[in-house]
Amino acid sequence: MHRKIPLYIDGSFTESKASQWMDVINPATQEKLSEVPLTTGDEMEAAVQSACAAFEEWQNVPLPTRVRYFFKYQDLLKKNQDEIAKILCEENGKNFVDGQGDVWRGIEVVEHACAAATHLMGETVENVARNVDTSSYSQPMGVFAGITPFNFPAMIPLWMFPLAIVSGNTFVLKPSEQDPLTPTLLTELFHECGLPKGVLNVIHGGADQVNFLCDHPKIRGVSFVGSAAVGQHVYKRASESMKRVQCFAGAKNHLVVMPDASKDQAVSALAASSCGASGQRCMAISVAVLVGEAGEWVDDIRGQMEGLTPGHWSHEKSSYGPMISSRAKERAQSLIQEGVDQGADLFLDGRKVLVEGYEKGNWLGPTLFDNVNPEMSIYREEIFAPVLCLVRVSSLDEATRLINANPYGNGTSIYTSSGAAARKFRREVQAGQVGINIPIPVPLPFFSFTGWKGSFYGDQHAYGKQAFRFYTETKTVTQRWFNDDSVLSKPNMTIRYDKE
Repeated sequence: MHRKIPLYIDGSFTESKASQWMDVINPATQEKLSEVPLTTGDEMEAAVQSACAAFEEWQNVPLPTRVRYFFKYQDLLKKNQDEIAKILCEENGKNFVDGQGDVWRGIEVVEHACAAATHLMGETVENVARNVDTSSYSQPMGVFAGITPFNFPAMIPLWMFPLAIVSGNTFVLKPSEQDPLTPTLLTELFHECGLPKGVLNVIHGGADQVNFLCDHPKIRGVSFVGSAAVGQHVYKRASESMKRVQCFAGAKNHLVVMPDASKDQAVSALAASSCGASGQRCMAISVAVLVGEAGEWVDDIRGQMEGLTPGHWSHEKSSYGPMISSRAKERAQSLIQEGVDQGADLFLDGRKVLVEGYEKGNWLGPTLFDNVNPEMSIYREEIFAPVLCLVRVSSLDEATRLINANPYGNGTSIYTSSGAAARKFRREVQAGQVGINIPIPVPLPFFSFTGWKGSFYGDQHAYGKQAFRFYTETKTVTQRWFNDDSVLSKPNMTIRYDKE
């Protein structure tokens, strides 16, 4: 009997009354792990109403008290890190090191939530006019919703609900239906911390459940991470309901290799960042821009990628795991064929790779294209697979123009030994995260995660230094002070409240 994934509503785990359930499949074996419900309308409504009721009390809980719950939570997450990682790897396919990293990056965000007092402080200026002082206060808004993807089933939920809840809000989470076991375990550990019922609620499902969260009038804001098409849909639909929205969407990340770069470091970085986690990371490098003589390093890149071996998460020598689903694998294979048909040179073809003992897995070996141009579909589209495209240019300016012309702007990197080139690239390139001699420039939680262009829609206060402000409203109070207490009853004594 396979486990049925429960809902978490009003402080209790309950089995859904849904008539439709989806299978959760191990991507390395195609074995059924569990079933996840398409939550009913009544159940979703109950989750929102529970969050609304909990907010009435939770917003008044002193901030130091709210923070102490998260000190306990981060301790539980650390003690259970390996257990969470094993479940994550089983349903997602990542190798164990990547699974541990997924969990740890989430733990770092919970630790950041423990510093909420510093980030929720207001500001005060005395005497902005004669006897007039102005102060600002950060106040919680109400119920928020989070919609998270399959590729980081621990980290991305932990990007969202801890920061929202520690800020005084309540939360409804809809994790990916492809790997819900991991967020369910995160919820079980959160439940152990003893927070009031309704502060966190978890529902499951697909498009109908997403639309419900976008439309519900009691939900004040929505956080989303996922594909470009769905990100645009969520942003438009939730914005039409006048919600605060932040959506991380697609990516096409470039790594520029200058001829003065350390060849060994650059080549190793390209292989690891393009194939790690099967290329199913929004910060994966999918295009290498080889400048000048760096274009002669193709054989080195090919050799480095050939040394990567996909495999089961329990095998220490597995460089990365399977694709999340057979559908994802088929889409990647189709795009690879389009690349061949459109004239790119296929130097490594991973489409026929098999892993002994796991022949049914969604395996895709390292795949390398050379002589790719911006008109090709393998360049235009986010493949989300262990596929690297090589583009050759003659100068750093040409490389920068190429990147800036791309509709996405999640992240980019450059490998160079020139400080002048690094500074020029950092200032001129149009991308949210910029790496200098590192392959994947992912910031720690106390910085914002700042996608540009088609990689991000909505409020720029996203998951970092400014994340708390996404989950709060700023109240500005301007007050005139009088020396004579009797004047307080006069009508010209004003206190103005402006909510931004």
